[in-house]
Amino acid sequence: MFGSAMLDAAVVGVLGLLVGSFLNVVIYRLPKMMERQWAAECADLQGQPVPEAPPFNLMVPRSRCGQCGHQIRWYENVPVFSWLALRGKCSACKQPISIRYPVVELATGALFFYCIQRWGANPTGLMWCGFSAAIVALAMIDWDTTLLPDDITLPLLWAGLVGAALRWTGVPVAQAIWGAVAGYVSLWLVYQGFKLLTRKEGMGFGDFKLFAALGVWFGPTALVPIILMASVIGAIVGITMKFTSGLREGGQVPFGPFLAGAGLTAMIFGPDSILRAIGL
Repeated sequence: MFGSAMLDAAVVGVLGLLVGSFLNVVIYRLPKMMERQWAAECADLQGQPVPEAPPFNLMVPRSRCGQCGHQIRWYENVPVFSWLALRGKCSACKQPISIRYPVVELATGALFFYCIQRWGANPTGLMWCGFSAAIVALAMIDWDTTLLPDDITLPLLWAGLVGAALRWTGVPVAQAIWGAVAGYVSLWLVYQGFKLLTRKEGMGFGDFKLFAALGVWFGPTALVPIILMASVIGAIVGITMKFTSGLREGGQVPFGPFLAGAGLTAMIFGPDSILRAIGL
């Protein structure tokens, strides 16, 4: 039985490497797709013709080197191994390929392996694999762009509700619903209070939706440890970046990656472990 369980986890872990490769595409392309859509909507509202542009989505065009335009061949796109074989450089122009690509692939594969090893190759295990993939994508997109796309946060929330209804996540439906309400409303109130006091917006609506989704997946009682961990780590990282001149233009530090990290911590160790980790 143990050998079979490990084999299942290993197989799904390999699948996770492939999913991680796809997530790299999502992380890069989805924000650009959103920008194109916003530009088209703005032009339409102003009564201007929408400029034609070549197709650009998660499937088209094929992946290319961002420096020289070299089209990535299939054997150059094998998760992790291709990066190692190419020594982290484009085969055509020899420009460095970010190490983040294999890191995302490895992280996704490891999370998939963990989920199946813990919950088994069943709907519950696969649900948590999907949760992990969405969280990784949201964390990286928000870090790059300060955006948390509805295309990911809302399906994550609804998937959690469906999983609760089918008893796949271990959270009763009523608790999942109240978790969504508590998650969204709590950050909305913080946002409104901060805006009232400073006349500035301290976070985006995507943070509310992500926190609501975490409330669905873990229940309302998990929200306090999740937000505490995200806030503590976020403050430490923000202060460090400020003193090392690492802040981006405008001095913004996205909160989504820290919410995502706290969510993954809650999945692996449990919400109570977060309180113990920060000394509460």
